[in-house]
Amino acid sequence: MGDDLRRRDFFAAAAGVAAVVANPASALAANEQRPGASHLPDLDLGDFPVVARVRARKALEHLKVLSDGIGPRIGGTASEHRARDYLVRELKALRYQVTTQPFTVPDKYLADVNGGWQAGASRFGSLGVTVKAPFVEVVDGQLPDLTGKIAFYVNAPAGSAPTHAAIERGAVAVVLGRISATANKSSAFSPALDRNVTVPVIGLAQVHTEKLRAQGSGELTISTIHHPNLTSYNVIADRPATFPWRDNGVVMVTAHYDSVPGSPGANDDGSGTVLCLELARVLRYLPTHKALRFALWGSEEQGLLGSRHYVSQLPPEEIARIKGVFQNDMVATSHDPATAYWLLSVDGADNATTAGVRAAAQRLGYDPRVHGPVARGSSDHVPFHEKGMASANFSWRGEGGPAQLEPIYHTPEDTIRDNISLDRLQVSLELIGAAAYRLAAQK
Repeated sequence: MGDDLRRRDFFAAAAGVAAVVANPASALAANEQRPGASHLPDLDLGDFPVVARVRARKALEHLKVLSDGIGPRIGGTASEHRARDYLVRELKALRYQVTTQPFTVPDKYLADVNGGWQAGASRFGSLGVTVKAPFVEVVDGQLPDLTGKIAFYVNAPAGSAPTHAAIERGAVAVVLGRISATANKSSAFSPALDRNVTVPVIGLAQVHTEKLRAQGSGELTISTIHHPNLTSYNVIADRPATFPWRDNGVVMVTAHYDSVPGSPGANDDGSGTVLCLELARVLRYLPTHKALRFALWGSEEQGLLGSRHYVSQLPPEEIARIKGVFQNDMVATSHDPATAYWLLSVDGADNATTAGVRAAAQRLGYDPRVHGPVARGSSDHVPFHEKGMASANFSWRGEGGPAQLEPIYHTPEDTIRDNISLDRLQVSLELIGAAAYRLAAQK
């Protein structure tokens, strides 16, 4: 970025702060008690340009594209690439320096059922084929003649025996469905078999399993797809500090934009992704002593592949520059019991990110809703912690502990309609925005 552009951004930032603070309506709105807060806010000067401007409804417009429009965003496949392209366009429009970071990921085995349900396919079954036939539920292991039919099992015993038995009775495909005995619903899965078979074998999510069982009979059309030689991408958006004469490091706000097979991923983690986009809009011109970096990870659902690749490429001097990583994973669920906003560091210890969010919660009046820090991995803050960088994951979950996720986690029902609260997304935006900006503004 040239000196003239830096100077223009600096004056734009200063003007933005002044406009918010000087505007009585904006100042009044920022000083009002927040939805769900326990007391009136006591804001610092730097909180005003963030709290007065972040809007969950603006973030929702991005989520409609990702979750409703693209739908499941499976790491390395065309669906994830469409999401990548959208994120790149939006961040470039905000005048960030945007790069994409490619990395290879394992093959995917997916299935389409009736032209709309995404399921997992077994890599041991027939791939790249389409089968249309009546389905028959196999009950209590009583196998009828399945010649020319699709065998449908619900909660079949573990192992390959039911699949092989159905094929021996003439089944042209096997559908394995699960209905959980707990409140947590089952997601789509790719069945494991002990040897190759000559028919498609797929794993169906609970919501679709229940629909088939209720339907009782009829035809299914199953298409299986093998996605080989895959490349996933991280999307990185940088904005230098507005005081460029001294390097005070980098503050990162991050999320993953992929989802599991079958799930539109509205909360997991479309919510974290659109939080990053909205904060990128609000923070782009604000004056900071540290650089801002928004990172959107590919292929998190396959084992944090995107963030692990990113961290593995960082030289020691870059690791030293990163002063805090605010990872946002599942930040907007509408699940009624998920009233606790959790600060989740890998070791349960406080660091610059957890302390910053807790302090922001106190200033905004949200502190009774904030819990932690407590020890929890399972998201993209882990690789940063392993290299000694201050990092944490932030998420809405049940009061009883961070393992209390919404029952439709990782399922086709993780949609905007069924699993997004604008109120909780707004709280997340304000907490992360205020905390990240405060850390970035420090010398």
